[in-house]
Amino acid sequence: MPSDVVDLRDFYRSGLGQVARRMIRRAIQRVWPDLHGMRPLGIGYTTPFLSALSGDTERTVALMPALLGVLRWPPEGRNLVTLAQEGELPFADYSIDRVLLVHALETSEEVGPMLKEIWRVLAGGGRLLIVVPNRRGIWARLDRTPFGSGRPYTMSQLSQLLRDEQFTPVGSDAALFIPPAKGRMIMRSAPAWERIGKRWFPTFAGVLMVEATKQIYAKPVATRAPRRRLVYTPAAHGL
Repeated sequence: MPSDVVDLRDFYRSGLGQVARRMIRRAIQRVWPDLHGMRPLGIGYTTPFLSALSGDTERTVALMPALLGVLRWPPEGRNLVTLAQEGELPFADYSIDRVLLVHALETSEEVGPMLKEIWRVLAGGGRLLIVVPNRRGIWARLDRTPFGSGRPYTMSQLSQLLRDEQFTPVGSDAALFIPPAKGRMIMRSAPAWERIGKRWFPTFAGVLMVEATKQIYAKPVATRAPRRRLVYTPAAHGL
């Protein structure tokens, strides 16, 4: 299943997509139960999950990568989504408290530059939470959902990638143990699948989650040639 922004929107409107959203959102809320007064940023396609985190935040922003495309969010009120290259985030240094990545890392062509930019914009005590398809899970093996697109990860691969980019993993979780089937009986039993899977079959989760913090005293990164900074505008109302 190709994962541009319209495909992702349509998936999360489907019955199976709504179940997946609930299971992943609950897992995110377990990691970040309270973001009162903080400034979270979602990169990728995070709007199905940001709505559950943005109630008491100072400011919530979503960024959709240029290759993915962009859709307005929220449907009513002031637009909070922008379109940008993930390797050139249009935010000031140390300006973000939390960064959530969903449908971003596994399809990005600029993984290293994106993580370096996230490191730059995160505040000193900021946290990064990455949600990616699990290489050992069923969801990554089937291309009829967005989790079958791009490169899936194992927990060790994800942890090593974060360390290489000057992040320290501080916690991990998993979600989406329900099989990617559209039968009503299976979808109705999703909470039971999650409980049983987390206890007995954690290796076979559909998605892996790793929370990390930036290494403040990490070794300096190699100097990169300066790139032209672009100015981005919010998504148009009509999209």
